[in-house]
Amino acid sequence: MASIRLVPFRIKDRSCKDPLMIKTLSRETLGLLLGTIGVIIFGVTLPMTRIAVQSLDPWFVTSGRAALAGLVAIVVLTILRRPWPNRNELVPLAVGAFFTIIGFPGCTGFAMQLVPASHGGVVLGILPLVVALFGALSSGDKPSLGFWLSALVGAALVVGFSLRDEAGQLGLGDLLLLGAVLSAAAGYTAFNRVARTRAGWEVVSWAVVIGLPVTLPVAFITAPVSPASIPLTHWGAFLYLGLMSQYIGFFFWNSGLSIGGQARVSQTQLLQAFVTLATAALFNGEVIDLWTWVFAIAVVGTVLVGRRTKINRGH
Repeated sequence: MASIRLVPFRIKDRSCKDPLMIKTLSRETLGLLLGTIGVIIFGVTLPMTRIAVQSLDPWFVTSGRAALAGLVAIVVLTILRRPWPNRNELVPLAVGAFFTIIGFPGCTGFAMQLVPASHGGVVLGILPLVVALFGALSSGDKPSLGFWLSALVGAALVVGFSLRDEAGQLGLGDLLLLGAVLSAAAGYTAFNRVARTRAGWEVVSWAVVIGLPVTLPVAFITAPVSPASIPLTHWGAFLYLGLMSQYIGFFFWNSGLSIGGQARVSQTQLLQAFVTLATAALFNGEVIDLWTWVFAIAVVGTVLVGRRTKINRGH
């Protein structure tokens, strides 16, 4: 049975005589590098989505990106001869697929028609904390008071930022972004059950393959009548979403976690909000004011504090 094995780079340092330390440092460096690449790929998702939905139906962007990833995944899984999911894996895979290839992309696709990508980047900045909360509750763990306080402060910051940008009321775009956060957290929690016995990239691969009976027909129905009339930049954004955001990004991210260690490499996810802000300015021409950066830093700060608080493991 074929498998993927990444060999870490070695740092040749004659002043260090401990080969084990050299190997450990090189693995951490490689893991951080791969994890950072994955975070950058994911961080560009909202700006690319905002470009794509300018002329493509959000339902086509949602289903089409998943269908494209699913077709590529079939090739990868076939070449590597990965075994089919068993009965116990099918339900969590299906649940995870629903939330991550329909719920999250659908919510962000429609949201990017209503709010700037930079706005979405700040709101989605709380996602790691919500994912941790879902994971803890699903496994019977009990988050500490510090974790709950961090979550409440983070939520208050996101709501405050949304109210500031939406003239004192939560708009539909914010509600859709909230749906995207909840969908991603629910999907990742379901995937974690399968990831105990399969590599993360394989879990994502089977999820997009399982979704093909739904995503392919919907993509066909919602496809533009005249594809040639769609600007090439918009098609390029769509291809990025299907190949990079929906699929290849997970290879870098999961490989980084595996090689460099989850505790260390997962911290690179704190960069994602800032990647989104920077690329929203670069690709979408959005003007990022000082308060947007302040809120982004504050939200990321609550995520960092929340990750370092104690979670009492269930028995």
